[in-house]
Amino acid sequence: MTRFRIIRDDDTGEEILETSLAGQLLLEYPLLNKGMAFSEEEREEFDLTGLLPHRVSDVEEQLARNYENYKGKETDLERYIYLASLQDRNETLFYRFVGRHIREMLPIIYTPTVGLACEVYSHIYRRPRGLFIAYPRRHEIDKILANAPNPKVEVIVVTDGERILGLGDLGVGGMGIPVGKLALYTLCAGVHPASTLPVLLDAGTDNRELLDDPLYVGWRHPRMRGEEYDLFIESFVEAVTRKFPGALLQWEDFARHNAARLLSRYCHRLCSFNDDIQGTGAVALAGALAAALVTRSKISEQRVVMFGAGSAASGIGNQIVAAMRSEGLSQEEIKKRIWLVDKNGLVHSEEPGLEGFKLAYAQPVERVEDWPVARRDHITLEEVILHARPTILIGTAAQPAAFTEEAVREMARHTERPIIFPLSNPTSKSEAHPRDLIRWTEGRAIIATGSPFDDVVYEGRQIRTGQCNNVYIFPGVGLGVLAAGARRVSDEMFVAAARALSEMSPARSEAGATLFPPVEDVRKVARRVAVAVGMQATREGLAEPVSEEELRRRVEAKMWVPRYLKYHRSRESGESGKS
Repeated sequence: MTRFRIIRDDDTGEEILETSLAGQLLLEYPLLNKGMAFSEEEREEFDLTGLLPHRVSDVEEQLARNYENYKGKETDLERYIYLASLQDRNETLFYRFVGRHIREMLPIIYTPTVGLACEVYSHIYRRPRGLFIAYPRRHEIDKILANAPNPKVEVIVVTDGERILGLGDLGVGGMGIPVGKLALYTLCAGVHPASTLPVLLDAGTDNRELLDDPLYVGWRHPRMRGEEYDLFIESFVEAVTRKFPGALLQWEDFARHNAARLLSRYCHRLCSFNDDIQGTGAVALAGALAAALVTRSKISEQRVVMFGAGSAASGIGNQIVAAMRSEGLSQEEIKKRIWLVDKNGLVHSEEPGLEGFKLAYAQPVERVEDWPVARRDHITLEEVILHARPTILIGTAAQPAAFTEEAVREMARHTERPIIFPLSNPTSKSEAHPRDLIRWTEGRAIIATGSPFDDVVYEGRQIRTGQCNNVYIFPGVGLGVLAAGARRVSDEMFVAAARALSEMSPARSEAGATLFPPVEDVRKVARRVAVAVGMQATREGLAEPVSEEELRRRVEAKMWVPRYLKYHRSRESGESGKS
């Protein structure tokens, strides 16, 4: 049963929230709880008299009180727990609070702190959020989805916890990622929190530390593989299409061997995308497009070395290829400009067992025959940089310090403005620190990172590093899909998102500015990305035809603003707060 609805006063046009919840049940329902901000009239009408202190607070007083408490926390993990607790008791205040302090709190509710929270999830577990679908309950998925706390779900983020950020298999602890991603959908794009659903598919874990942990809250079993795993995923997808047929589903933090194939298998069956592949690819492309403009060049003129061959590299490579193709390059010309390096060195045509993404980007071995290298079977990143002379270097391998001083200085010898993106998360996995990259390139590098870093001071200049954060892409993509009513998410929609984001780069108009807009502008970014994505969907026939003006109106109408409404009590049976 729907627990609330929004109506408009016929005389004043004021929005009013109508609910039958009352008393303690109302205070314990985070989507509706206003805490001490309930007016005296509402306290009387909803049986709250005496359940709250006498004073009526306004939202500004609540924000001040919570900020004082927040600042008293000594560690980022304590701050994460505090914000999670606020979200669990008053969602409107949570989004208002984080939105006001977004630069300070975004690294707490998401990367890098969310990684630590996922690692210790079972030890800081307090209150459930979302749905946990364990493999032993695989025959009851319809029943579990029916237990979703809100009946109208528009956006689902799902993970199986096998590849959380750069931290690996965290089992049920991976639930922190869907919860965090959906908080960003609401914070950045205004997707109503009542329409979001985080899901953890608990297929077990191969993390021995978790299996031996007496406090581990997940299914204590080795991770399911092969046909059994695939049938589990299939059962989930079928149940979702039955229960929430119009929902957008985001695949999140699946292992490399599953991410691409699951996306390929299901992207035509339900409206879905993989943020690790497509979202990461789009935000990196946006950064590269903006950086190319700074250097007065085009993306089709760049030489790109990608270090790492996982889901993120796959998405980035595919997006760069699409952008180069749009500027007139042939597939053969593009291949000469993109070099892929993994733990085994340069990916080339004679490497055994090549398949999928790596096969598509493998360099013909003839192209490197004249390179003087130490070992033909392992051409290192440094050797590739020496001979390929890249203008762009991208890291997604989660190998800290992989971008060495020697390699970066070599790159800087051959390009005036080296474009360097160490994108691995969390901060501890970054391929290089911006401070070192600035020093090794004499302040010439154009840098974007996956995790937030402090500003760098070099020769009296303060240099701010832009964060190549998916938060600039996926919330707007989701908003655009919902506003346009898109039936499917295409790669071209992500290219459109990347171009829209690159057009907002401060570096386009200000020397020395970051590649990405200030995080305080994320709602402006989401609006622009949403319109670009929605219009691309209509051009591809994936949504009903709509004018850009009408799409803008729909986007704006979809964006929820966290504010307290006036409450009226409805009298539906079964929803009273009294026993």
